[in-house]
Amino acid sequence: MMSTRLRIILFVAFLLILIWILRQVQKRRLDLRYTLSWLLLNVVLIFLVLFPGILSGMARFFGIYSPVNMIFFCGFGFSLIIIYTLTAAVSKLAEEVKRLAQKIALLEKEKEEEREGTTG
Repeated sequence: MMSTRLRIILFVAFLLILIWILRQVQKRRLDLRYTLSWLLLNVVLIFLVLFPGILSGMARFFGIYSPVNMIFFCGFGFSLIIIYTLTAAVSKLAEEVKRLAQKIALLEKEKEEEREGTTG
């Protein structure tokens, strides 16, 4: 079981991280849709620090030997969620870049044809 001192330190640390992320979103340095997974992770961690018995219960429910292994399992799961979220965002941005590059190429071609038409 976690000591009270460790729980207080973790709670304060996770709370400060949560505030920092929200401030970054507020200042528009981070986009909210890309930080939702981080916010969710932080809220879950705060919840688990406040109620550490839940972690032991979850470990028993899933048949995991110790709560520490449950933490690693949850960390792996959240990492996969964050990786998927970022992959989806990068894919969407890559498609947008491709579309804009094609649009610029068409505009440059039209501009070149106009110059050739006025000189020729």
